[in-house]
Amino acid sequence: MINKNLILKLYAITLTFILGCFILPSFKLKNNIEKFEEITVERINIVEPDGKLKMVISNSERQHPGMFDGKVLMDRQRPPGITFFNEEQDEIGGIGGEGNRNDGAGMVLSFDQFKNDQVMQMQYLRTEDGKQQYGVNIWDRPEKITLPRLFIVIDSLKKQGISSRKEINEILKGMNDGNPLSPQRLFTGKNFDEQVGVFIKDENGQDRINIYIDENNNPKFIILDENGNIVRELIEE
Repeated sequence: MINKNLILKLYAITLTFILGCFILPSFKLKNNIEKFEEITVERINIVEPDGKLKMVISNSERQHPGMFDGKVLMDRQRPPGITFFNEEQDEIGGIGGEGNRNDGAGMVLSFDQFKNDQVMQMQYLRTEDGKQQYGVNIWDRPEKITLPRLFIVIDSLKKQGISSRKEINEILKGMNDGNPLSPQRLFTGKNFDEQVGVFIKDENGQDRINIYIDENNNPKFIILDENGNIVRELIEE
């Protein structure tokens, strides 16, 4: 007859082994690092230890729509790429790109102003008819009109039946002491007119100083007034 104590000991050993197989894998080292040769995913969320979102790498279908103060402002389709977020859970910029033969192509590296939209962007654009532009853009944006506030105002205007872009822009300018909310201040690169140079604009987005090499390889230095009229032009003799 088998000794009862031996049976109990074997039972205890077996049970301990089984529990160990299930429990021990759950206790991983804090700095445990997994190594993969290849991984295929539709989206990766990078978060801080407290769960705050810092970066999203995603395809277009699962791309994050963007948020401010931890809240999504609007649902929208966005190209695949990378989106970055700060400690206040605001979107602060990202990388995106897409393209095909029928619709053209584009690629951007964008930097957002705090609590607002982009103020600097490295950009490549190709239209559906093959024209190209690539370079760096800079915009101005007011501190007092944040992007969340702008979305609220635009949504309110549309609910009032005001949907014309021109009307909306005039109302928004009134909120900013008569100035445009996001005037482009500079482009440097190659534009759609095959000109390579620096194009400086005033606070209304009007060209004021253009220094470039034109499509015929001629250097140009042009100063314009606030209405876009040429007041001085230096050309190669």
